Amino acid sequence: MTASPRGSYGQILKSTTLVGGSQVINILLGIVRTKFMAVLLGPEGIGLAGLYQAATGLVGTLTGLGVGSSGVRQIAEAAGTGDETAIARTIVTLRRIALILGVIGMLVTIVLCRPLSRATFGNGDQAPAIALLSLTLLFGSISGGQTALIQGLRRIRDLASLSVLGAFFGTLLGIPIIYLWGRNGIVPMLIAVSATGILTSWWYARKIPLRSISIGWRETFAEGRGLLKLGLVFMASSLMSSAVMYLIRVIIVRDLGLDGVGLYQAANTLSNLYIGFILGAMGMDFYPRLTAVAHDNPTCNRLVNEQTEVGLLIAAPGIVATLTFAPLVIHLFYSAAFVPAYEVLRWQIIGIFLRVISWPMGFVLLAKGRGRVFFWTELAANAVHLGLVQVGVALHGLEGTGMAFCALYVFYTGMMFVVIGYLSGFRWSRAVLGLQVLIAPCVVAAFLLPKLFAPRLAMALGGSLTLVLAGHSLHRLGALLGPEWRLGALPARLKSLFHLGKSI
Repeated sequence: MTASPRGSYGQILKSTTLVGGSQVINILLGIVRTKFMAVLLGPEGIGLAGLYQAATGLVGTLTGLGVGSSGVRQIAEAAGTGDETAIARTIVTLRRIALILGVIGMLVTIVLCRPLSRATFGNGDQAPAIALLSLTLLFGSISGGQTALIQGLRRIRDLASLSVLGAFFGTLLGIPIIYLWGRNGIVPMLIAVSATGILTSWWYARKIPLRSISIGWRETFAEGRGLLKLGLVFMASSLMSSAVMYLIRVIIVRDLGLDGVGLYQAANTLSNLYIGFILGAMGMDFYPRLTAVAHDNPTCNRLVNEQTEVGLLIAAPGIVATLTFAPLVIHLFYSAAFVPAYEVLRWQIIGIFLRVISWPMGFVLLAKGRGRVFFWTELAANAVHLGLVQVGVALHGLEGTGMAFCALYVFYTGMMFVVIGYLSGFRWSRAVLGLQVLIAPCVVAAFLLPKLFAPRLAMALGGSLTLVLAGHSLHRLGALLGPEWRLGALPARLKSLFHLGKSI
Protein backbone atom coordinates (compact mmCIF):
# COMPACT_ATOMS: atom_id res chain seq x y z
CA MET A 1 0.00 0.00 0.00
CA THR A 2 2.95 2.28 0.52
CA ALA A 3 4.75 1.43 -2.69
CA SER A 4 7.84 3.32 -3.73
CA PRO A 5 7.21 6.43 -5.84
CA ARG A 6 8.59 4.70 -8.93
CA GLY A 7 6.34 1.70 -8.33
CA SER A 8 3.39 4.01 -7.78
CA TYR A 9 4.07 5.83 -11.05
CA GLY A 10 4.24 2.45 -12.77
CA GLN A 11 0.88 1.46 -11.27
CA ILE A 12 -0.69 4.70 -12.49
CA LEU A 13 0.67 4.15 -16.00
CA LYS A 14 -0.45 0.51 -15.99
CA SER A 15 -4.04 1.43 -15.30
CA THR A 16 -3.91 4.45 -17.61
CA THR A 17 -2.40 2.37 -20.41
CA LEU A 18 -5.04 -0.33 -20.06
CA VAL A 19 -7.90 2.15 -19.97
CA GLY A 20 -6.22 4.15 -22.73
CA GLY A 21 -5.86 1.09 -24.95
CA SER A 22 -9.54 0.31 -24.58
CA GLN A 23 -10.31 3.98 -25.23
CA VAL A 24 -8.40 3.89 -28.52
CA ILE A 25 -10.61 1.02 -29.66
CA ASN A 26 -13.66 2.87 -28.38
CA ILE A 27 -12.63 5.96 -30.35
CA LEU A 28 -12.29 3.97 -33.57
CA LEU A 29 -15.68 2.38 -33.03
CA GLY A 30 -17.07 5.74 -31.97
CA ILE A 31 -15.93 7.36 -35.22
CA VAL A 32 -17.98 4.82 -37.15
CA ARG A 33 -21.02 4.96 -34.83
CA THR A 34 -21.29 8.71 -34.38
CA LYS A 35 -20.59 9.39 -38.05
CA PHE A 36 -23.47 7.17 -39.11
CA MET A 37 -25.81 8.58 -36.46
CA ALA A 38 -24.86 12.18 -37.26
CA VAL A 39 -25.51 11.68 -40.98
CA LEU A 40 -28.71 9.69 -40.47
CA LEU A 41 -30.18 11.76 -37.62
CA GLY A 42 -28.57 15.22 -37.89
CA PRO A 43 -28.22 17.62 -34.93
CA GLU A 44 -31.94 17.37 -34.12
CA GLY A 45 -31.85 13.57 -33.78
CA ILE A 46 -28.68 13.66 -31.68
CA GLY A 47 -30.34 16.27 -29.47
CA LEU A 48 -33.45 14.08 -29.08
CA ALA A 49 -31.34 11.12 -27.95
CA GLY A 50 -29.54 13.37 -25.46
CA LEU A 51 -32.83 14.58 -24.00
CA TYR A 52 -34.12 11.02 -23.62
CA GLN A 53 -30.97 10.04 -21.74
CA ALA A 54 -31.07 13.17 -19.58
CA ALA A 55 -34.71 12.59 -18.58
CA THR A 56 -34.33 8.90 -17.69
CA GLY A 57 -30.89 9.47 -16.18
CA LEU A 58 -32.41 11.87 -13.69
CA VAL A 59 -34.83 9.20 -12.43
CA GLY A 60 -32.11 6.53 -12.50
CA THR A 61 -29.83 8.64 -10.36
CA LEU A 62 -32.60 9.30 -7.84
CA THR A 63 -33.72 5.68 -7.49
CA GLY A 64 -30.21 4.20 -7.74
CA LEU A 65 -29.26 5.71 -4.36
CA GLY A 66 -25.59 5.78 -5.36
CA VAL A 67 -25.01 2.12 -4.52
CA GLY A 68 -22.70 1.63 -7.51
CA SER A 69 -20.20 4.18 -6.23
CA SER A 70 -20.58 3.28 -2.56
CA GLY A 71 -20.29 -0.40 -3.52
CA VAL A 72 -16.86 0.23 -5.05
CA ARG A 73 -15.66 1.78 -1.80
CA GLN A 74 -17.19 -0.93 0.41
CA ILE A 75 -15.70 -3.74 -1.68
CA ALA A 76 -12.30 -2.00 -1.83
CA GLU A 77 -12.35 -1.66 1.97
CA ALA A 78 -13.33 -5.30 2.46
CA ALA A 79 -10.67 -6.44 -0.01
CA GLY A 80 -8.09 -4.42 1.91
CA THR A 81 -8.76 -6.52 5.03
CA GLY A 82 -8.31 -9.81 3.16
CA ASP A 83 -11.46 -11.18 4.84
CA GLU A 84 -13.06 -13.37 2.16
CA THR A 85 -16.31 -13.72 4.11
CA ALA A 86 -16.68 -9.95 4.43
CA ILE A 87 -15.99 -9.54 0.72
CA ALA A 88 -18.59 -12.16 -0.19
CA ARG A 89 -21.24 -10.64 2.10
CA THR A 90 -20.66 -7.19 0.62
CA ILE A 91 -20.93 -8.52 -2.93
CA VAL A 92 -24.14 -10.49 -2.32
CA THR A 93 -25.68 -7.47 -0.62
CA LEU A 94 -24.67 -5.17 -3.45
CA ARG A 95 -26.12 -7.44 -6.13
CA ARG A 96 -29.47 -7.85 -4.38
CA ILE A 97 -29.90 -4.17 -3.62
CA ALA A 98 -28.92 -3.22 -7.19
CA LEU A 99 -31.68 -5.51 -8.51
CA ILE A 100 -34.30 -4.05 -6.15
CA LEU A 101 -33.36 -0.47 -6.98
CA GLY A 102 -33.40 -1.24 -10.70
CA VAL A 103 -36.99 -2.49 -10.48
CA ILE A 104 -37.98 0.59 -8.47
CA GLY A 105 -36.35 2.88 -11.04
CA MET A 106 -38.21 1.19 -13.87
CA LEU A 107 -41.59 1.51 -12.13
CA VAL A 108 -41.04 5.16 -11.15
CA THR A 109 -40.14 6.06 -14.75
CA ILE A 110 -43.29 4.41 -16.07
CA VAL A 111 -45.45 6.28 -13.54
CA LEU A 112 -43.79 9.64 -14.24
CA CYS A 113 -43.36 9.28 -18.02
CA ARG A 114 -45.99 11.92 -18.87
CA PRO A 115 -44.75 14.61 -16.44
CA LEU A 116 -41.19 13.96 -17.62
CA SER A 117 -42.26 14.37 -21.23
CA ARG A 118 -44.03 17.64 -20.49
CA ALA A 119 -41.10 19.02 -18.48
CA THR A 120 -38.56 18.05 -21.14
CA PHE A 121 -40.37 18.58 -24.43
CA GLY A 122 -43.23 20.88 -23.44
CA ASN A 123 -45.89 18.25 -24.23
CA GLY A 124 -46.78 14.63 -23.46
CA ASP A 125 -46.01 13.21 -26.92
CA GLN A 126 -42.79 11.51 -25.79
CA ALA A 127 -44.36 9.75 -22.76
CA PRO A 128 -44.55 6.28 -24.45
CA ALA A 129 -40.88 6.51 -25.46
CA ILE A 130 -39.80 7.50 -21.93
CA ALA A 131 -41.87 4.63 -20.48
CA LEU A 132 -40.10 2.15 -22.75
CA LEU A 133 -36.73 3.59 -21.75
CA SER A 134 -37.50 2.60 -18.14
CA LEU A 135 -35.98 -0.77 -19.09
CA THR A 136 -32.58 0.92 -19.37
CA LEU A 137 -32.74 1.76 -15.65
CA LEU A 138 -33.30 -1.88 -14.70
CA PHE A 139 -30.56 -3.14 -17.01
CA GLY A 140 -28.19 -0.36 -15.95
CA SER A 141 -28.66 -1.01 -12.22
CA ILE A 142 -27.93 -4.73 -12.57
CA SER A 143 -24.85 -4.23 -14.74
CA GLY A 144 -23.73 -1.37 -12.47
CA GLY A 145 -23.67 -3.69 -9.47
CA GLN A 146 -21.57 -6.21 -11.38
CA THR A 147 -19.18 -3.51 -12.57
CA ALA A 148 -18.78 -2.14 -9.02
CA LEU A 149 -17.60 -5.60 -7.95
CA ILE A 150 -14.95 -5.70 -10.68
CA GLN A 151 -13.82 -2.15 -9.98
CA GLY A 152 -13.70 -2.56 -6.19
CA LEU A 153 -11.34 -5.51 -6.63
CA ARG A 154 -9.27 -3.43 -9.08
CA ARG A 155 -9.53 -5.85 -12.00
CA ILE A 156 -8.56 -3.13 -14.44
CA ARG A 157 -8.07 -5.40 -17.43
CA ASP A 158 -11.58 -6.73 -17.06
CA LEU A 159 -12.92 -3.18 -16.80
CA ALA A 160 -11.05 -2.26 -19.96
CA SER A 161 -12.55 -5.27 -21.72
CA LEU A 162 -16.01 -4.25 -20.54
CA SER A 163 -15.50 -0.82 -22.03
CA VAL A 164 -14.44 -2.23 -25.39
CA LEU A 165 -17.34 -4.66 -25.53
CA GLY A 166 -19.77 -1.87 -24.65
CA ALA A 167 -18.50 0.24 -27.55
CA PHE A 168 -18.54 -2.78 -29.87
CA PHE A 169 -22.14 -3.73 -29.09
CA GLY A 170 -23.18 -0.08 -29.22
CA THR A 171 -21.84 0.08 -32.77
CA LEU A 172 -23.00 -3.38 -33.84
CA LEU A 173 -26.58 -2.78 -32.68
CA GLY A 174 -26.88 0.98 -33.01
CA ILE A 175 -26.04 1.47 -36.69
CA PRO A 176 -28.48 -1.09 -38.18
CA ILE A 177 -31.34 0.02 -35.91
CA ILE A 178 -30.89 3.70 -36.74
CA TYR A 179 -30.37 2.91 -40.44
CA LEU A 180 -33.62 0.92 -40.64
CA TRP A 181 -35.85 3.08 -38.44
CA GLY A 182 -34.21 6.53 -38.34
CA ARG A 183 -35.40 8.66 -35.41
CA ASN A 184 -37.92 5.95 -34.47
CA GLY A 185 -34.97 3.66 -33.77
CA ILE A 186 -33.42 5.84 -31.04
CA VAL A 187 -35.40 4.24 -28.20
CA PRO A 188 -34.89 0.59 -29.34
CA MET A 189 -31.20 1.31 -29.84
CA LEU A 190 -30.76 2.71 -26.32
CA ILE A 191 -32.61 -0.27 -24.82
CA ALA A 192 -30.61 -2.84 -26.81
CA VAL A 193 -27.26 -1.30 -25.89
CA SER A 194 -28.27 -1.16 -22.22
CA ALA A 195 -29.30 -4.84 -22.26
CA THR A 196 -25.89 -5.94 -23.53
CA GLY A 197 -24.33 -4.35 -20.44
CA ILE A 198 -25.82 -7.10 -18.28
CA LEU A 199 -24.25 -9.83 -20.42
CA THR A 200 -20.79 -8.30 -20.57
CA SER A 201 -20.64 -7.41 -16.86
CA TRP A 202 -21.88 -10.88 -15.87
CA TRP A 203 -19.28 -12.54 -18.11
CA TYR A 204 -16.40 -10.90 -16.25
CA ALA A 205 -17.96 -10.91 -12.78
CA ARG A 206 -18.50 -14.68 -12.93
CA LYS A 207 -14.73 -15.25 -13.18
CA ILE A 208 -14.09 -13.76 -9.74
CA PRO A 209 -13.69 -16.52 -7.14
CA LEU A 210 -15.92 -15.86 -4.13
CA ARG A 211 -16.48 -17.74 -0.92
CA SER A 212 -19.89 -19.42 -0.89
CA ILE A 213 -22.08 -17.98 1.88
CA SER A 214 -25.74 -18.06 2.83
CA ILE A 215 -27.33 -14.73 3.67
CA GLY A 216 -31.05 -14.06 4.15
CA TRP A 217 -32.94 -11.01 2.95
CA ARG A 218 -33.18 -9.62 6.49
CA GLU A 219 -29.41 -9.83 6.76
CA THR A 220 -29.13 -8.28 3.30
CA PHE A 221 -31.04 -5.19 4.39
CA ALA A 222 -29.07 -4.98 7.66
CA GLU A 223 -25.80 -5.30 5.75
CA GLY A 224 -26.99 -2.81 3.18
CA ARG A 225 -27.48 0.05 5.64
CA GLY A 226 -23.85 1.09 5.45
CA LEU A 227 -23.95 0.74 1.67
CA LEU A 228 -27.05 2.93 1.43
CA LYS A 229 -25.85 5.49 3.98
CA LEU A 230 -22.79 6.35 1.92
CA GLY A 231 -24.71 5.72 -1.29
CA LEU A 232 -27.19 8.47 -0.44
CA VAL A 233 -24.34 10.98 -0.55
CA PHE A 234 -23.23 9.72 -3.95
CA MET A 235 -26.86 9.72 -5.07
CA ALA A 236 -27.34 13.32 -4.00
CA SER A 237 -24.21 14.34 -5.88
CA SER A 238 -25.14 12.40 -9.00
CA LEU A 239 -28.69 13.67 -8.81
CA MET A 240 -27.44 17.24 -8.73
CA SER A 241 -25.17 16.60 -11.71
CA SER A 242 -27.92 14.83 -13.67
CA ALA A 243 -30.41 17.57 -12.79
CA VAL A 244 -27.99 20.27 -13.89
CA MET A 245 -27.23 18.50 -17.20
CA TYR A 246 -30.97 18.03 -17.71
CA LEU A 247 -31.71 21.70 -16.95
CA ILE A 248 -28.87 22.86 -19.18
CA ARG A 249 -30.41 20.93 -22.07
CA VAL A 250 -33.82 22.36 -21.24
CA ILE A 251 -32.36 25.90 -21.25
CA ILE A 252 -30.71 25.25 -24.61
CA VAL A 253 -33.76 23.64 -26.22
CA ARG A 254 -36.00 26.51 -25.05
CA ASP A 255 -33.61 29.23 -26.31
CA LEU A 256 -31.85 27.56 -29.24
CA GLY A 257 -34.00 24.55 -30.22
CA LEU A 258 -33.16 20.85 -30.64
CA ASP A 259 -30.32 21.72 -33.01
CA GLY A 260 -28.66 23.63 -30.19
CA VAL A 261 -28.92 20.60 -27.88
CA GLY A 262 -27.38 18.39 -30.55
CA LEU A 263 -24.45 20.78 -31.04
CA TYR A 264 -23.92 21.00 -27.28
CA GLN A 265 -24.03 17.19 -27.05
CA ALA A 266 -21.44 16.91 -29.82
CA ALA A 267 -19.08 19.38 -28.13
CA ASN A 268 -19.44 17.54 -24.81
CA THR A 269 -18.65 14.20 -26.42
CA LEU A 270 -15.59 15.48 -28.27
CA SER A 271 -14.18 17.44 -25.32
CA ASN A 272 -14.14 14.24 -23.25
CA LEU A 273 -12.93 12.00 -26.03
CA TYR A 274 -9.18 12.04 -25.41
CA ILE A 275 -9.27 12.89 -21.74
CA GLY A 276 -11.81 10.19 -20.97
CA PHE A 277 -9.26 7.43 -20.53
CA ILE A 278 -7.22 9.48 -18.03
CA LEU A 279 -10.25 10.38 -15.93
CA GLY A 280 -11.57 6.84 -16.39
CA ALA A 281 -8.34 5.39 -15.01
CA MET A 282 -8.69 7.62 -11.94
CA GLY A 283 -12.13 6.20 -11.25
CA MET A 284 -11.25 2.61 -12.06
CA ASP A 285 -7.95 2.23 -10.21
CA PHE A 286 -6.89 5.41 -8.40
CA TYR A 287 -10.07 5.66 -6.32
CA PRO A 288 -9.92 2.16 -4.78
CA ARG A 289 -6.13 2.46 -4.37
CA LEU A 290 -6.51 5.80 -2.58
CA THR A 291 -9.24 4.34 -0.35
CA ALA A 292 -6.75 1.79 1.00
CA VAL A 293 -4.43 4.55 2.32
CA ALA A 294 -6.97 7.30 3.03
CA HIS A 295 -6.13 7.28 6.76
CA ASP A 296 -2.48 8.16 6.01
CA ASN A 297 -2.44 11.83 4.94
CA PRO A 298 1.19 12.01 3.72
CA THR A 299 0.78 8.89 1.56
CA CYS A 300 -2.62 10.04 0.37
CA ASN A 301 -1.24 13.44 -0.65
CA ARG A 302 1.73 11.82 -2.41
CA LEU A 303 -0.59 9.62 -4.46
CA VAL A 304 -2.70 12.63 -5.45
CA ASN A 305 0.38 14.51 -6.64
CA GLU A 306 1.68 11.50 -8.55
CA GLN A 307 -1.67 10.93 -10.23
CA THR A 308 -1.89 14.62 -11.16
CA GLU A 309 1.65 14.62 -12.56
CA VAL A 310 1.11 11.57 -14.78
CA GLY A 311 -2.33 12.85 -15.80
CA LEU A 312 -0.92 16.20 -16.93
CA LEU A 313 1.96 14.61 -18.82
CA ILE A 314 -0.38 12.33 -20.74
CA ALA A 315 -3.17 14.87 -21.21
CA ALA A 316 -1.20 17.92 -22.34
CA PRO A 317 -0.38 16.83 -25.93
CA GLY A 318 -3.96 15.66 -26.52
CA ILE A 319 -5.48 18.86 -25.14
CA VAL A 320 -3.33 21.05 -27.38
CA ALA A 321 -3.95 18.77 -30.37
CA THR A 322 -7.74 18.92 -29.85
CA LEU A 323 -7.65 22.72 -29.65
CA THR A 324 -5.55 22.83 -32.82
CA PHE A 325 -7.48 20.36 -34.95
CA ALA A 326 -11.00 20.87 -33.54
CA PRO A 327 -12.61 21.68 -36.93
CA LEU A 328 -11.17 18.51 -38.48
CA VAL A 329 -12.25 16.45 -35.45
CA ILE A 330 -15.83 17.75 -35.76
CA HIS A 331 -15.95 16.88 -39.46
CA LEU A 332 -14.44 13.44 -38.79
CA PHE A 333 -16.86 12.45 -36.04
CA TYR A 334 -19.97 14.29 -37.17
CA SER A 335 -20.64 16.37 -40.29
CA ALA A 336 -20.52 19.93 -41.61
CA ALA A 337 -23.85 20.60 -39.85
CA PHE A 338 -22.02 20.37 -36.50
CA VAL A 339 -19.39 23.04 -37.24
CA PRO A 340 -21.15 25.58 -34.94
CA ALA A 341 -20.07 23.35 -32.01
CA TYR A 342 -16.46 24.47 -32.67
CA GLU A 343 -16.42 27.47 -30.31
CA VAL A 344 -18.15 25.52 -27.53
CA LEU A 345 -15.57 22.76 -27.84
CA ARG A 346 -12.61 25.17 -27.62
CA TRP A 347 -13.80 26.65 -24.32
CA GLN A 348 -14.61 23.23 -22.92
CA ILE A 349 -11.09 21.97 -23.68
CA ILE A 350 -9.59 24.65 -21.42
CA GLY A 351 -11.99 23.47 -18.72
CA ILE A 352 -10.82 19.90 -19.33
CA PHE A 353 -7.22 20.97 -18.62
CA LEU A 354 -8.34 22.25 -15.22
CA ARG A 355 -10.38 19.10 -14.70
CA VAL A 356 -7.25 16.95 -14.98
CA ILE A 357 -5.71 19.04 -12.18
CA SER A 358 -8.74 19.07 -9.89
CA TRP A 359 -10.14 15.54 -10.18
CA PRO A 360 -7.43 13.71 -8.17
CA MET A 361 -8.11 16.08 -5.26
CA GLY A 362 -11.83 15.33 -5.44
CA PHE A 363 -11.20 11.61 -4.89
CA VAL A 364 -9.70 12.34 -1.46
CA LEU A 365 -13.16 13.18 -0.09
CA LEU A 366 -14.58 9.93 -1.45
CA ALA A 367 -11.68 7.82 -0.21
CA LYS A 368 -11.91 9.30 3.28
CA GLY A 369 -15.67 8.83 3.37
CA ARG A 370 -16.25 12.54 4.00
CA GLY A 371 -19.73 12.39 2.56
CA ARG A 372 -21.04 15.63 4.01
CA VAL A 373 -18.11 17.71 2.73
CA PHE A 374 -18.35 15.98 -0.65
CA PHE A 375 -22.05 16.85 -0.85
CA TRP A 376 -21.52 20.55 -0.14
CA THR A 377 -18.66 20.92 -2.60
CA GLU A 378 -20.74 19.24 -5.31
CA LEU A 379 -23.73 21.42 -4.49
CA ALA A 380 -21.60 24.56 -4.82
CA ALA A 381 -20.08 23.41 -8.12
CA ASN A 382 -23.40 22.42 -9.68
CA ALA A 383 -25.13 25.63 -8.58
CA VAL A 384 -22.30 27.70 -10.06
CA HIS A 385 -22.39 25.70 -13.31
CA LEU A 386 -26.13 26.13 -13.80
CA GLY A 387 -25.97 29.85 -13.06
CA LEU A 388 -23.05 30.33 -15.43
CA VAL A 389 -24.83 28.48 -18.25
CA GLN A 390 -27.97 30.58 -17.85
CA VAL A 391 -25.95 33.80 -18.02
CA GLY A 392 -23.71 32.46 -20.78
CA VAL A 393 -26.57 31.42 -23.07
CA ALA A 394 -28.34 34.75 -22.51
CA LEU A 395 -25.21 36.75 -23.38
CA HIS A 396 -23.34 34.59 -25.90
CA GLY A 397 -25.77 31.96 -27.15
CA LEU A 398 -24.44 28.42 -27.59
CA GLU A 399 -20.81 29.52 -27.10
CA GLY A 400 -21.80 30.66 -23.61
CA THR A 401 -22.21 27.02 -22.52
CA GLY A 402 -18.52 26.41 -23.27
CA MET A 403 -17.49 29.55 -21.43
CA ALA A 404 -19.57 28.42 -18.45
CA PHE A 405 -17.83 25.03 -18.39
CA CYS A 406 -14.42 26.69 -18.42
CA ALA A 407 -15.35 29.14 -15.63
CA LEU A 408 -16.83 26.25 -13.59
CA TYR A 409 -13.48 24.47 -13.42
CA VAL A 410 -11.63 27.63 -12.50
CA PHE A 411 -13.96 27.81 -9.51
CA TYR A 412 -13.88 24.07 -8.77
CA THR A 413 -10.08 23.77 -8.88
CA GLY A 414 -9.64 26.62 -6.40
CA MET A 415 -12.36 25.28 -4.11
CA MET A 416 -10.96 21.74 -3.98
CA PHE A 417 -7.42 22.97 -3.34
CA VAL A 418 -8.64 24.89 -0.29
CA VAL A 419 -10.88 22.08 1.01
CA ILE A 420 -8.37 19.24 0.61
CA GLY A 421 -5.61 21.45 1.99
CA TYR A 422 -7.69 21.92 5.13
CA LEU A 423 -8.57 18.22 5.50
CA SER A 424 -5.21 16.60 4.78
CA GLY A 425 -2.65 19.41 4.49
CA PHE A 426 -2.43 18.85 0.74
CA ARG A 427 -0.15 21.02 -1.38
CA TRP A 428 0.92 20.55 -4.96
CA SER A 429 4.45 19.23 -5.33
CA ARG A 430 7.13 21.24 -7.13
CA ALA A 431 6.88 18.85 -10.06
CA VAL A 432 3.13 19.42 -10.44
CA LEU A 433 3.45 23.19 -10.06
CA GLY A 434 6.23 23.19 -12.67
CA LEU A 435 4.03 21.28 -15.10
CA GLN A 436 1.14 23.68 -14.57
CA VAL A 437 3.42 26.64 -15.30
CA LEU A 438 4.71 24.91 -18.45
CA ILE A 439 1.43 23.54 -19.86
CA ALA A 440 -0.99 26.39 -19.09
CA PRO A 441 0.67 28.88 -21.52
CA CYS A 442 0.75 26.18 -24.21
CA VAL A 443 -2.99 25.56 -23.81
CA VAL A 444 -3.74 29.30 -23.95
CA ALA A 445 -1.51 29.66 -27.02
CA ALA A 446 -3.28 26.82 -28.81
CA PHE A 447 -6.62 28.48 -27.97
CA LEU A 448 -5.52 31.84 -29.40
CA LEU A 449 -3.71 30.66 -32.54
CA PRO A 450 -6.87 30.34 -34.71
CA LYS A 451 -7.79 33.92 -33.72
CA LEU A 452 -4.38 35.31 -34.66
CA PHE A 453 -3.37 33.41 -37.81
CA ALA A 454 -4.84 31.89 -40.94
CA PRO A 455 -6.28 28.38 -40.41
CA ARG A 456 -3.43 26.43 -42.06
CA LEU A 457 -0.70 28.39 -40.30
CA ALA A 458 -2.54 28.08 -36.96
CA MET A 459 -2.76 24.30 -37.42
CA ALA A 460 0.92 24.08 -38.36
CA LEU A 461 1.97 26.05 -35.28
CA GLY A 462 -0.41 24.12 -33.04
CA GLY A 463 0.80 20.81 -34.46
CA SER A 464 4.42 21.78 -33.76
CA LEU A 465 3.49 22.73 -30.19
CA THR A 466 1.76 19.34 -29.79
CA LEU A 467 4.91 17.51 -30.92
CA VAL A 468 7.10 19.49 -28.49
CA LEU A 469 4.76 18.71 -25.58
CA ALA A 470 4.57 15.03 -26.60
CA GLY A 471 8.38 14.79 -26.63
CA HIS A 472 8.62 16.48 -23.25
CA SER A 473 5.97 14.17 -21.78
CA LEU A 474 7.70 11.02 -23.05
CA HIS A 475 11.03 12.20 -21.62
CA ARG A 476 9.53 12.99 -18.21
CA LEU A 477 7.57 9.73 -18.05
CA GLY A 478 10.70 7.77 -18.92
CA ALA A 479 12.61 9.49 -16.10
CA LEU A 480 9.82 8.81 -13.61
CA LEU A 481 9.22 5.17 -14.50
CA GLY A 482 12.73 3.85 -15.16
CA PRO A 483 14.27 1.54 -17.78
CA GLU A 484 11.42 -0.99 -17.98
CA TRP A 485 9.13 1.69 -19.44
CA ARG A 486 11.55 3.13 -21.98
CA LEU A 487 10.70 2.85 -25.66
CA GLY A 488 12.86 -0.24 -26.27
CA ALA A 489 11.07 -2.20 -23.56
CA LEU A 490 7.63 -0.77 -24.24
CA PRO A 491 6.33 -3.37 -26.76
CA ALA A 492 6.81 -6.20 -24.26
CA ARG A 493 5.14 -4.16 -21.50
CA LEU A 494 2.17 -3.29 -23.72
CA LYS A 495 1.78 -6.90 -24.80
CA SER A 496 1.63 -7.93 -21.16
CA LEU A 497 -0.72 -5.11 -20.20
CA PHE A 498 -3.22 -5.84 -22.94
CA HIS A 499 -3.59 -9.52 -22.15
CA LEU A 500 -7.17 -8.81 -21.16
CA GLY A 501 -9.09 -10.92 -18.71
CA LYS A 502 -6.56 -11.07 -15.85
CA SER A 503 -6.36 -8.61 -13.00
CA ILE A 504 -3.35 -6.38 -12.46
